[in-house]
Amino acid sequence: MAALITPTARLHSSWLAARDEWDPGAHQDGAGLRLVDEDDLDSPDGFAAWVVQLRQQSDRSLPVEEGCVHATHWWIADGETYLGAIDLRHYLNAVLLEAGGNIGYSIRPSARRRGLATWALGEVLRKAPGLGLDRVLLTCDEDNAGSARTIERNGGVLEDVRDTGIGVKRRYWIALDAAGRSHAPRSAVAS
Repeated sequence: MAALITPTARLHSSWLAARDEWDPGAHQDGAGLRLVDEDDLDSPDGFAAWVVQLRQQSDRSLPVEEGCVHATHWWIADGETYLGAIDLRHYLNAVLLEAGGNIGYSIRPSARRRGLATWALGEVLRKAPGLGLDRVLLTCDEDNAGSARTIERNGGVLEDVRDTGIGVKRRYWIALDAAGRSHAPRSAVAS
């Protein structure tokens, strides 16, 4: 059964196997790979250091790199198998407001089409009010129908489709109550 877990060095070999399923250089939303030189991830020590960075990024008492924001990272795992990643960015900077949003997620190619992204997004939405968020922005590439469905199933209401510095993005807002449930009218939620 899938669970959201705090990143852990224990899943190094499973994470490497998942990475090898992606095309070289492919972007993995929500994975926090921008924090590290990917070559360092092959070694257990380099991987463990990256896991520490992922965990520290949620600590608001610590500074973040210029252009970054504080974020909480989770891995989607089934036992000892890494299935994907999701992060919740605590606030938006100009780049995230334009094109990135509060939440990013990715599922390893062999684990797609099982509803994992929809489930994980729903779980993370429940955590957003704990950070003082009453709405979150999510974006996806204009042609990513699977991600658009995931967002819509969780109450995403399309604000617009715009050309950003990183491509054409669909931009959705999800309004939340104190328990992290969507305030979207039923007609806005995909069935």
